[in-house]
Amino acid sequence: MKAIVTGGAGFIGSALVKKLIDLGYQVLVIDNLTYASQLSSLEKVQDSNLYSFYKADVADEKAMVNVVNSFQPSFIFHLAAETHVDRSIDSPESFIKTNILGTYSLLNSSLKYWRSLDKREKDQFRFLHVSTDEVFGDLNMEDPPFCESSNYLPSSPYSASKASSDHLARAWYRTYKLPVLISNCSNNYGPYQLYEKLIPLMIVKALNGEKLPIYGSGMQIRDWLYVEDHVEALIKVIQIGKIGDSYNIGGNSEKTNLEVVEQICGILDDLIEYKPKGIRSFTELISFVEDRPGHDKRYAINSDKITNELNWMPNQDFESGLKITVQWYAENIDSSLYDIERIGKG
Repeated sequence: MKAIVTGGAGFIGSALVKKLIDLGYQVLVIDNLTYASQLSSLEKVQDSNLYSFYKADVADEKAMVNVVNSFQPSFIFHLAAETHVDRSIDSPESFIKTNILGTYSLLNSSLKYWRSLDKREKDQFRFLHVSTDEVFGDLNMEDPPFCESSNYLPSSPYSASKASSDHLARAWYRTYKLPVLISNCSNNYGPYQLYEKLIPLMIVKALNGEKLPIYGSGMQIRDWLYVEDHVEALIKVIQIGKIGDSYNIGGNSEKTNLEVVEQICGILDDLIEYKPKGIRSFTELISFVEDRPGHDKRYAINSDKITNELNWMPNQDFESGLKITVQWYAENIDSSLYDIERIGKG
């Protein structure tokens, strides 16, 4: 079985690639190698005869037509995206190009390829568009979690661009019958995540003895999903999900940002005997900074559909997954690879 993974050198993409190769899939990674890509996260599989790599921008439709037709996949996992909210506020253009135009380009390329297949190959082909819970906007404390039929109310340029790409994917299924599925996941975490995201950023800053900046009061709530659980869900969706449907994938782990940072500090307190100079606990590094514009209050995912229909549930709860994650960063940190000062806050 052949699979293309766009954004396969990114955090979630690389975890998916490794899992697919472990399952015996022949995998082609398409990635433009932006700042968020890390080929080092694919070192485990780079010598495998099941792995190949193609550097390209998904918005380049000519390149996408050529590579899809040449590789002839049965599955396309579309993960290539710009994802950082702060960056989308400062400079939304790249989010429009990659998330909207890139998805349009890949859908068009996939449609041309799919139409060229014989009936058996057409019936086997699937296109999975991987999205986010942020397309639904945010929730009040008393609101039920987002479900697949929740209204789209994006708040940031990032989430608006992902909402747009979701609509395109859905339209290519409804209008052209391309066998599309959509997934919307909650906040991912785990090893190999880029340091601009909340959990790795806090770990790295703490280990460097730097302040741990938290937006506003830190009471914003997110649902946290361990990355390995997410990629297992993606494989189930593309293998046995219903064409044309969307599936919410959550970790059933709602936490405030402050709770997350405090738990990181507690794990590091147990793990690190010799603390940075001047502190007895990493919680002493916590600081509060001005909130960012349009900051969503709460995200929460109802995963009942994927649990009931596809028999998927997360294997890691937040406590166990966070311990694995903190331990990995403590053992593998190389802050020289990243300019921590330019990276966003929690």
